[in-house]
Amino acid sequence: MKGKVIVRLKSEVSDPQGMTIQQTVSKLGFEGVRKVRAGKYFEIELDAPDRSAAEKTLHGLCDRILANPIIEDYTFEIE
Repeated sequence: MKGKVIVRLKSEVSDPQGMTIQQTVSKLGFEGVRKVRAGKYFEIELDAPDRSAAEKTLHGLCDRILANPIIEDYTFEIE
């Protein structure tokens, strides 16, 4: 199975990387881009007996390693 994980800053947390990208986008002349938020994307190959076990593994990885639960949220899907 493959897990696809997206980690994003919580909406109330300032995103300096996103702001820098936004400023660059404006300087390059791209119009209509009002806001940019940056995040992280992970693809994880899982050797799990079933979907439930894969979900449990991904929740554990996200909670303990991939995301900082104080300032970040995560979502994932399993293929």
